[in-house]
Amino acid sequence: MRPPTWHSEHVTLTPVDALPSREVRVRAPGKVNLSLRVGARQPDGYHPVSTVFQAVSVYEEVVASPHEGILVTVGGPQSDAVPTDDSNLAVRAARLLAERTGVVDDVHLHLVKGVPVAGGMAGGSADAAAALVACDALWSTGLSRDDLARLAASLGADVPFLLTGHTAVGAGRGDLLTPALTRGEFHWAFAVRDQGLSTAAVYAAFDARHRDAPPPAPSDADDVPLMQALLAGDAVALGRALHNDLQPAALDLAPDLAEPLQVARDAGALGVVVSGSGPTVAALARNRQHALVVAAAFTAAGVADRVLTAVGPVAGARVVSNGD
Repeated sequence: MRPPTWHSEHVTLTPVDALPSREVRVRAPGKVNLSLRVGARQPDGYHPVSTVFQAVSVYEEVVASPHEGILVTVGGPQSDAVPTDDSNLAVRAARLLAERTGVVDDVHLHLVKGVPVAGGMAGGSADAAAALVACDALWSTGLSRDDLARLAASLGADVPFLLTGHTAVGAGRGDLLTPALTRGEFHWAFAVRDQGLSTAAVYAAFDARHRDAPPPAPSDADDVPLMQALLAGDAVALGRALHNDLQPAALDLAPDLAEPLQVARDAGALGVVVSGSGPTVAALARNRQHALVVAAAFTAAGVADRVLTAVGPVAGARVVSNGD
């Protein structure tokens, strides 16, 4: 960039001067709920949950670069299904960070989709976590991870976890996190459908199922076998312990989800579960090669629009490049 032209006591940039070309690229993972236990709807409209998150190597990338105002562009699978207005969680994250730190919310956010859209793997929350980290670096706001986590909690229940990643127990709305001790790696195959499921609709179906008999308050005490399996690195025991209270409600809305669930079982998956509010089906495999076998079974049976394989746990939102 040309040096500025000096006029008396102030600086004026000539019309041909451009904004700096610096960009910050951040990668954030999607998640699978190893267990999701849901209580009755509360007067505030929320459901208390007890969940065990695992971050997996299916990623969103957010590239932040200078721009006048906020501009959002999207690339990757299902990009046409992602809003680019103020309803986008990455936009909300950028605006919140700017408001709390007193900077001007000027940024171009380019989202590269890798996590299924409306698939129960928290792709929008991953975008929000990545946008917080990317804008913090671009704007040099210098917030700590704890500061970012507090902002993340106001954006959605999954966002704080995707900042930290790895494996964690979530309580409250899922945003009160306790790290979980794990050993080794776990290998996954995912059956992805382009037609997503609304989280709100799945919770409404869950409420309808429990209209006459409200579910008990969720407790992590029910997940002791799962936590023991994680600590031992025992994939077989983990497969037996996978659990999702929302799965029957997701099947009510999308009965054909029974097909990929059965295909995974027939392919020898150690455990299979609808991920979060669905409709992505997550199958736990013995190892990487077996994950590929399960993925091939999904493809051969025609029960998925896309198939992914991944490993977990992985780290949360991280800067992967920061420069010109």
